[in-house]
Amino acid sequence: MSELIPVNIVVADRNYRLKIEAEDEEMVRKTAQTINEKIAQFKTDFAGKDTQDYLAMVLLWFATEQKDNAKLALLADETAKQIKELAQSIDKALEDHP
Repeated sequence: MSELIPVNIVVADRNYRLKIEAEDEEMVRKTAQTINEKIAQFKTDFAGKDTQDYLAMVLLWFATEQKDNAKLALLADETAKQIKELAQSIDKALEDHP
C-alpha cells in the first residue's frame, strides 16, 4: 500500500484537505477542476440558484456520465466478443478450405 499524501482541493469555493495516494493526485485535481467548471457553467445557464443546487446539478451530471460510460463499456465488450467470434469463424473457414 502506498503512502497517503495530503492535498488541498477547492470545490465550489470551499477548501477540502484530503489524504490520497500520490498516483491519484492528478485525477483528483482534474476531477475537482471539472466540478468547478461545471458549477460555473450551471451558474451561467441557471442563474439565481444557490451553491447546493449547483452541486446537485453537477452530481446528477456526473452520475449520468458514469451511466453513459458504463453503457459504452458494455457495448465495447459485446463488440469485442462479436469480433472474436467472427475471427474464429473466418479461421475455421480458412482451415476447412486450404
